[in-house]
This record gives sequence, structure tokens and C-alpha cells, in this order.
Amino acid sequence: MSSSLPSFRDSSPAGAPGLQRSRFTFRHFSQLAAYSPSCPLRVIAHVDLDCFYAQAEMVRLRIPEDQPLAVQQWQGLIAVNYPARQFGIGRHCNVIEAKKLCPKLIHQHVATWREGDDKWAYHPDAAANMATDKVSLDPYRLESRKILALIKDHLPSQLQKVEKAGIDEVFLDLSAHVHDILLQKFPELASPPPYDDPTEHLPMPSISALDWQADALVDLDEEDAEFSDPDWDDVAILIGSEIVRGVRAAIRDKLGYTCSAGIANNKMLSKLGSAYRKPNQQTVVRNRAIQHFLASFKFTKIRNLGGKLGEQISQTFNTDAVKDLLSVPVEQLKLKLGDDTGVWVYNTIRGVDATEVNPRTRIKSMLSAKSFRPSINTFDQALKWLRIFAADIFSRLVEEGVLENRRRPKTINLHHRHGTQNRSRQGPIPQGQQLDEETLFDLAKNLLSQIVLDGMVWPCSNLSLSVGGFEEGITGNMGIGAFLLKGDEARAFKIGSQTSMIDASSESHPSHKRRRIDNGGIQRFLTKREETSEQGTNIELGSHDVTTSNDGGETLGEPGTKVLSGGLHDPKETIVSDEPSWDQANHQETPTTAYMCCRCNASLEGAEALQSHQDWHFAKDLQEQERVNPAFASNQATTASSSRAGSQQSAAASSKRVGRPKKTERGQSKLKFG
Repeated sequence: MSSSLPSFRDSSPAGAPGLQRSRFTFRHFSQLAAYSPSCPLRVIAHVDLDCFYAQAEMVRLRIPEDQPLAVQQWQGLIAVNYPARQFGIGRHCNVIEAKKLCPKLIHQHVATWREGDDKWAYHPDAAANMATDKVSLDPYRLESRKILALIKDHLPSQLQKVEKAGIDEVFLDLSAHVHDILLQKFPELASPPPYDDPTEHLPMPSISALDWQADALVDLDEEDAEFSDPDWDDVAILIGSEIVRGVRAAIRDKLGYTCSAGIANNKMLSKLGSAYRKPNQQTVVRNRAIQHFLASFKFTKIRNLGGKLGEQISQTFNTDAVKDLLSVPVEQLKLKLGDDTGVWVYNTIRGVDATEVNPRTRIKSMLSAKSFRPSINTFDQALKWLRIFAADIFSRLVEEGVLENRRRPKTINLHHRHGTQNRSRQGPIPQGQQLDEETLFDLAKNLLSQIVLDGMVWPCSNLSLSVGGFEEGITGNMGIGAFLLKGDEARAFKIGSQTSMIDASSESHPSHKRRRIDNGGIQRFLTKREETSEQGTNIELGSHDVTTSNDGGETLGEPGTKVLSGGLHDPKETIVSDEPSWDQANHQETPTTAYMCCRCNASLEGAEALQSHQDWHFAKDLQEQERVNPAFASNQATTASSSRAGSQQSAAASSKRVGRPKKTERGQSKLKFG
């Protein structure tokens, strides 16, 4: 990508009256590198794909760009390309009307899921099978991911801030990238401010004209503004426009898509700019052109002003034009709309927007739904659709990396509509096991069964299945089950651990210092002390139960190990020592390794390995507490102790928890179970 500066054009002629210092300060320039939303030099771009669904089908089918095409869903149109629009075809038309307007129109139906299919497909007869097919937008999602990945690859990895705003649009905060290029082109900007005062003004740019090339440049407000020397905000936004031009060219060359773009000081203006000159153009809104740019708009076209708020403002002030609303004082806006809303509207129509570009591009939930016409009437019919929903969602989960454990959902929700009555059921998705299509279907089937038990569910006019609560997975780690060993395996592992400790004897150290390592983290705060039962006896599990060994872990198939009825083990301090220890089995001194677990005497390679090992102990303790406590809930001493611990943690919430057992009065006795 080229970012050469400058070349001459009549838009900013040389020889105009010059200024000695810039309007911007050294502080403003440093804010540019920090993505500060209040920085007046900020550069934000909005890139919007032109007729994305239609383009995706044209690229897939390799249709010439001048061929009229519309994307069909049942008998309606959801996207119309620009050649088809010239015939007066819009999304309000149905297929029959569109064919009358343009007999050569290609109307490609969207992909659909069909019962029995394990994947979506393009069915030639989809439009005639609305009752048995379900629309799939997966082809467009896949193309959207390709475009987003290409944009990120085109920008420097350490200087990019990209927000996916929709399936066909992204915001780019180019501030830090522009800051980096400015330092390369203008080394004087790297000098410290005079007197080390960041409020000192920058010198003027060492250029007298800017070349905007093919950009759609918004006219300026003042008649003589073009004769003013360009300041740093003009230079910054020019560099941003060149970066975006390179991004758009890469999308065009590598993937075959055209897109429009807007470049401005904030998100609101850049989004308005991308729609200003479509298709396949980019609009630059300089700071000095903002007022002139917005004056031609209806404020209902501005984001968050097109709904009820915009309607309220139109009715209150009897106008929908920005230029008419500019004359309304802020106090009057606050009086009519409320203080916060009034101030926000006052700033918005003047082009003020401090919204940050949010680089979070991960989705929060996935939904698969179907409205039935006619309604479905049996449980078996509903199961057929749940099968399709599960396959639909799982195919998208695969794209999110569920098989590699990069991301996976935690909850599943089923929504059901019967007449005017809506019902929903939600449940957890089991963790610690591989998630697949069959698991999703079984969970959905269980939720549907719960709804059916309530009665009055048929006929059903709508079903929808969704998953949410996504969390980032941890790769490269074993599940807790990998640590559970049985019988001979457990004994062999123990012997292996002792052998590894003996082998480490060759790594002796002269120092005999001892120091503590704080276990730290959540373990410090959540661990409890072990508690004995009221009678002072321990409880022994049977020979086939999971038992807790003296190191806090679990060993299968070893009877006779005793488990206390209390919760977790006490937090232990870990000793890092170079002193020799006595090996009773071999009757000799062997130096311990530098990192050793105090609970099971396992030797670890380093501090990170030790912390991971302690986390495993803690996870085992939590799991054992959850297993043991319900089985011995009748133990009164445990209940009393848990209540006391709860009251100490939160006095304000004590009324909602189980209190202490009351002291028995004379003539009363405690009820004993079992």
C-alpha cells in the first residue's frame, strides 16, 4: 500500500496566506497514537460492501457485473444489484413483478436446509417448498469472514483496530496507523515539545497542497476555505483515505467484491460518508466540511435518530432537516427531550461523536428459527425441525472453532409459540466433553419435552433454537479426567514420581535458602478448612466409590481411604528449597528439586508448572466438595459451619441464606435422619 505525500491539486493551492503554527498541539498528536476518542486528529473509516448478498451470488456463479441479478427468498427479494435497480426493481417487488420489469433478470434463491440433509444446499425447487425448507445465510457468513480476514491481513497487526459492525460492514480506527506514517513522513513530529509543554502547538505541515486522487471530497463550508493551508487533520485524513483505498483494492483483486467507504473523524460521519456515493467509491469528510456535509441530511438518517426518538423530534420541532434543527438552542432541546438526550442530539447534529471502535468481532449467540405456515401439530414434526436447527447451529459453531476448543457456548435455549402464547426453556451445555451435532439435538429435544409437559403446545407456529454465553476455550491443556488413574496405573504413576525425584538428585544446588511462594489467585479466597462431624467420626466410602487420597486428588479402586465431611483442604504454603530430604525407601539423602508440591511431593520443572499443578489440586478439591456435601447434607455440624461462613462473607445477604440451627429448648430434641 502506498502512502506517498504529497502531490499538487487545485483543491488546496500553494501560495495562500500561511499560518505560523498549527491549530493542533503535541498532546493531540500523542492522543492520535493512543486511539483517544476525543482526539481532533482521529481518523475513522467505515467500509460497506455494495449489495453484498447479490455480489456473493454473482461471485459464486461467476456472473458478469453488468448482469441484472436479485437474491430471492421464497417469492420475495432480499437483495437487488445495481444493474437490476436501473429497471426499477427494488426489494419491495416479488419475483413475478421483477421479471415483468426485467425479463433477463437472474433471481437466485438463497440456500436452504432440508429435512434429511446434513448441510445447507442450493435447491432449485426451494421456492416451492417453503413448508419443508429453512433459509440458510451461511454462504454469506463465510464470505463475510473471508473479507474480514483479508482486511486484518492488509493492516499492520500491531496498528489495527477493526470492528465488525454487520455481515457486510466494518469500522476501522486508523489513528495509530496514521500516527506511525506521519512520523515516517514528517520526522519533525518526533521532536519533544518546546519547554516540554504538551500544550504547545505543532508547526504547520511542510506541504502546501494535498492530492485526494479519486476520493469524493465533501465541499467545505467557507468560500475561501480551500485557500487555507492544510493543517495536520487534513494530512491525517488524507493518509487514512490512502490506507482505505488500498484495503478496497485488495478486496476487489483477491475476492472480487466492490465496496464503498467513508473516512472522517468519528464513526457517525464515516458511516454517513460510506453511503454518500455508492457504489464502489469512498467519501472523505474533512473536519472543516462537517457542517456543510450534515446540513443536507435528514436527521432521521443518522444512527439512533431513525426510530421513535427521531419521530418525537420531528413532531416536536416540526422538521426532519438537520439544518433546521441547528438553530434550536441546547436548553430547548433539554427541556423537550430531557437533559441527557437533549445534549446528545445537540452534539450529534453538529457531527460530535466520541464512540470508540470496538475490536470485539466475536458473536455472542447463534439462532436458528422457523415460522410454520401452516402450523405443525405433533412432537415428531417438531423433532424434525430441531434436527435441522442443531445441524445449522453446529455448522456455524465449527466455523467459530468449537472443534479446536477455541470457543464454545455454555447455554442452549428453545423458544416455542402457540397462538399468542410464547414459552421458552433454557439449559446448560455440558462442559468438559466434545460438543457435536447430536449433543445439541439431544439437549433441544429435552427442552421441547419440558415445554410439552406443560400442555397446550399444539399447533405450533414458531420454533427457534439458540446457543449463547460463549467463552474462549483453552487449547493445549488436558481435561481433568486425564489426571484420574485407576489401580495399577495410579500406583505406577506414584512410583514414577518417586523415580523422577531420585533422578533429579544430580541437580544439586549449594544454596540452602528457604522461601515461600504465595499460592495466590482464587485459591487463597475460596478454600475452606476441613471440618469433622459432630460425633468426631470420619465417613468412609465403599470400595467402588471415588475416594479422596491424602494428597487431595482422586484415585479410583482403592478402598479404605477416609473422607472428611468438610469442604476443601486448608491452603498450604509451598516451600521452594535446595535442602536435602530423607528418602525413607532408600535410606539416603536426596536433594529435592527447586519446585515441589507440598501436598503430593510431586516435583515440577518450574514455577509455572507448579502453579498449574496446584490449580489441578484446587479443581479436584472443588469437585470432591460438590460430590461429598450433598451426600452428607444431614450432618448438622457441617450445616452450622457453612451458615456461619456465609454470614461472615456477606452480612447484607444473610437473610436470604440458611441461618444457624436454633438451640434446642428444654423438652425438645433434634430430629435425626438416617
